[in-house]
Amino acid sequence: MLINMGIILREAKRERFGVIAPSTFDGESIRACFDAAVELRAPIIINAGGSLDMGFIADVVKFFSNKFTELPVALNLDHGKSFEAAANAIRLGFTSVMIDYSTLNFEENVRGTCEVVRMAHAVGVSVEAELGHVGRGEDYETDRSSYLTRAEEVVEFVKRTDVDCLAIAIGNAHGHYVGKPELDIERLKSINSVTSIPLVLHGGSSTGDKNLKDAVANGIAKINIGTDLSVAGANAIRDKVNGADSTAKLREVIITGFEGYKNELKRYLRLLGSANRW
Repeated sequence: MLINMGIILREAKRERFGVIAPSTFDGESIRACFDAAVELRAPIIINAGGSLDMGFIADVVKFFSNKFTELPVALNLDHGKSFEAAANAIRLGFTSVMIDYSTLNFEENVRGTCEVVRMAHAVGVSVEAELGHVGRGEDYETDRSSYLTRAEEVVEFVKRTDVDCLAIAIGNAHGHYVGKPELDIERLKSINSVTSIPLVLHGGSSTGDKNLKDAVANGIAKINIGTDLSVAGANAIRDKVNGADSTAKLREVIITGFEGYKNELKRYLRLLGSANRW
């Protein structure tokens, strides 16, 4: 069942488990997500970036959500960069949009987010925003302290925007990290203590199992995972074509790759408590 992402995340925050939002890019990656979620009876959020064919993504998600009507699933625009991108996703049937104005100053972020929230809430769609800025893993060892989320700004931002969930920067990064990932859990606790909305962690890949479990225990309800799933799929393909199955046909190789993607996703679903939630 395709539903508003806020419904899924509010339950996750209340029950203290983490919902995985895997990055998808085609029909097979979406199929793998649905298969993993159905096998483990886990709610899931399908993340899709704006550079993809959004109409195709929406159609595939609708197909599988109609097939697995018992599965709570949301379709989320990941890192939407404009009002127009958010509006297009909503027209196509996305049940949540992320508007990412995190590189703008505070007032510009508030103003732009408010515009998207008014539009989305009018048609029952949830909105995720970002406060602070989550950078890339290759830049992790540079000083990023000025980009971290501050609790005092969270209070004002949430009050003024009425956003449904908030992506925060607490030492997390997109992609693979250079250096050892270290999440500022004390900062997370401070943020969680001043807001009741679900919090989001971008850059879950390679962050480390303990870091992620600590984050969920202290208010993170949605964890974006992309790189680790893709790497697991690629490794499964590499093992197949370099091993005893080196003569495997294209379809067999593709299936193997997405089995690797799916199995890594299932590991994260179990790790963060999503299994057996419906």
